[in-house]
Amino acid sequence: MRALTVIPQQARSLAVTDVPDPRPGDDELLVDGLTVGVCGTDKEIAAGLYGWAPPDRERLVIGHESLGRVRHAPPGSGFTLGDLVVGVVRRPDPVPCGACAHGQFDMCRNGRYTERGIKQLDGYASESWTVETDYAVKLDPRLAHVGILLEPASVVAKAWDEIEKVGTRAWFAPRTVLVTGAGPIGLLAALLSAQRGLDVHVLDQVTAGPKPGLVHDLGAMYHHEPIGEVMSGVRPDVVIECTGAGPVVFGALSGTAAYGIVCLTGVSSPGHRLAVDSGGLNREIVLENDVVIGSVNANLSHYTAAADALAKADLDWLGRLITRRVPLEQAADAFTASGDDVKVVITLDGSDR
Repeated sequence: MRALTVIPQQARSLAVTDVPDPRPGDDELLVDGLTVGVCGTDKEIAAGLYGWAPPDRERLVIGHESLGRVRHAPPGSGFTLGDLVVGVVRRPDPVPCGACAHGQFDMCRNGRYTERGIKQLDGYASESWTVETDYAVKLDPRLAHVGILLEPASVVAKAWDEIEKVGTRAWFAPRTVLVTGAGPIGLLAALLSAQRGLDVHVLDQVTAGPKPGLVHDLGAMYHHEPIGEVMSGVRPDVVIECTGAGPVVFGALSGTAAYGIVCLTGVSSPGHRLAVDSGGLNREIVLENDVVIGSVNANLSHYTAAADALAKADLDWLGRLITRRVPLEQAADAFTASGDDVKVVITLDGSDR
């Protein structure tokens, strides 16, 4: 079968190659791939900046944002032929650490976890793949066109889980949330925030294309002013930061309402220096009982919460997040940005849907 593979940490090695057909184990599903998403992590792996192949292998099948249909399921597994499924990305470390032992592999303490399509496990960018039944998530059949959004939505579901856990250290009734960045993660963060009945604001630098309309159609307000102006005008109770851009990150840390919570989900590139009033920032965080947390990856409970959120969402709105579908044989095109891109996916089944 065909798969999209790379030689990790070697630039320009991305290629569609022939790989052996998968053979499911006793506790595994055999899945026909439908689509695979492309995100910043995939682009870094393709650029040779990141990634590890399985042991004793040169090439890695990439792709951690999956969607497929079950071709074979073990008896008694709870899955049947034709089920729409997504594979979880991370697997717990073999030791395991305390967090992994409690099913919280997204919070692994020793870094020995593995990840499909990223770290030592083949990903989902192939015409078919296998996944352990314990790491497969069944989706509402109505999500066949948009279920590829589940993995990024799980990241947002985890972020909200963390925010709500931190908030409940005292009375917590947030009213206003600011999302910085209107990429797929940011727009899904806006969706899950709107589903909570909050006053939602989204900041992004673009003024044209699909993003402002997507935000508006959630009943949210779109901003493109400097972060300082937005913070002073909105005074959010919660900020979900999705850009990783240094000036935006530090701008989001100051100017929240008292007892503000800033959740950082964007990953910054190192090497950029900023002049920051660290004393003033520390004073504000301490005197207002503010909190800054980082959040990455997701566990099974977050995938389930994200699946529920997508099932409740407007399917046409979700469909508008996917702005480009590229067939597997032209997969390299999905790694080149287009001006109006929000979410780009690669189709694995020969269709353009």
